[in-house]
Order: sequence, then C-alpha cells, then structure tokens
Amino acid sequence: MKKSVAREYLESFLIAVILALFVRTWVFQAFKIPSGSMEPNLQIGDHLIVNKMEFAPTASAIERVLLPHRDVHRGDVIVFKYPEDPERDFIKRVIGLPGDRVELRNKRVLINGQPIEDPHAFYLDPPSAARPARPTDVREEYGPVTVPDRQFFVMGDNRDNSQDSRYWGFLPVSYVKGRALFIYFSIEEGASIASLAGGIRWSRILDRVR
Repeated sequence: MKKSVAREYLESFLIAVILALFVRTWVFQAFKIPSGSMEPNLQIGDHLIVNKMEFAPTASAIERVLLPHRDVHRGDVIVFKYPEDPERDFIKRVIGLPGDRVELRNKRVLINGQPIEDPHAFYLDPPSAARPARPTDVREEYGPVTVPDRQFFVMGDNRDNSQDSRYWGFLPVSYVKGRALFIYFSIEEGASIASLAGGIRWSRILDRVR
C-alpha cells in the first residue's frame, strides 16, 4: 500500500529528530563560554562545537577501529561536568595527566619537576622568579601533588582568574564530555538585539580551538 504524503512527512520528521538527538547525545555538543577563565584564547560569548566521540569509551575492537578515538593529551581544551556541581559544564585546559607530579612555583607550572611550555597561559601579573613566595595563594604556589589514576589536573588559560583544579582538586575521567573543536559563533558580551550585527565577532567564527 502506498504511503500517504502526511505519513511520509511524519516519518521524515521523526527520523530527523532521532538523528538530531543522536548527534546531540553521542557526537557533538554546542557550548557557550560563560566566563573569562579561558581568556584571551576563548572569550565570553564564544559558542563552541565540542566533539563528544573522541574520548568516548569503546566496548569492542571493532568500535576502536571504526570510531575516531584517542586518549586525553596534555594541552587539550575539554568540556566536563564540574565535580562540585555535575549539572554544570566547565571548560579548561588539561595540564596534568595520571601519574604526573604537578606544582606551581611563582606561577610557573612544573610537571615532574620540569617547567612546561605554556604558550596559552595569560597572567594579569606575570610570573617572576624574583617574586617572594606566597604559599597561601594557589595562583602562585601550589603542590606538588600527584595526579591519581583516571583523573586529570586542569587549569584555565586566564591563570589569575580561573576556578580550576588548584581550588577544587582533580577531574575524574568519567566527567569529561568532550574536546572543544572550533568557534561556530561569537558575540560581544552584553550585545542587545538592536546591536546584534555590530556585536558579532566575525573574525572569530570558525576559529579552531588551540
């Protein structure tokens, strides 16, 4: 029996909804930068696409072959469930991997006793070897701590203005939702409907997250 036009439209709509839900749940997620903790690399009003498949666990060898998958690397910008309130999503950069000994000395990050290349870090008050240590300020002096198995140490690029692992501890691998890929839209903070076009940061659109 030939399907009616209405039924064909309904089936097409349902398939589209199912595909959209699949993509939203398992493949990609949109994320909006809500704070300045990743400035200047990621700014308030940046809208990102997050790859949720890259770090997803695979159940079989076939899945590992067919699905793009890799381990989390130091330097990855990831979106995750905030450990102190899992209903909220945070975004930070991975600094310490399982087994790493992490410490800050005069704001400089050391991994296993060696300073790391940190090109994305931004400081309101730059690190200085001559500055006296202030042990009570974790923005300057922290650790050393060893990252436990299946956990990460994460930090915001805006090192003087970021609530990160220095304050709330390690991030469980199970809380990682995905890796930030690129900016698909960006608008100035506080832009109104009337000034929408003028508030769009055209130069940032499609910028890859580094």
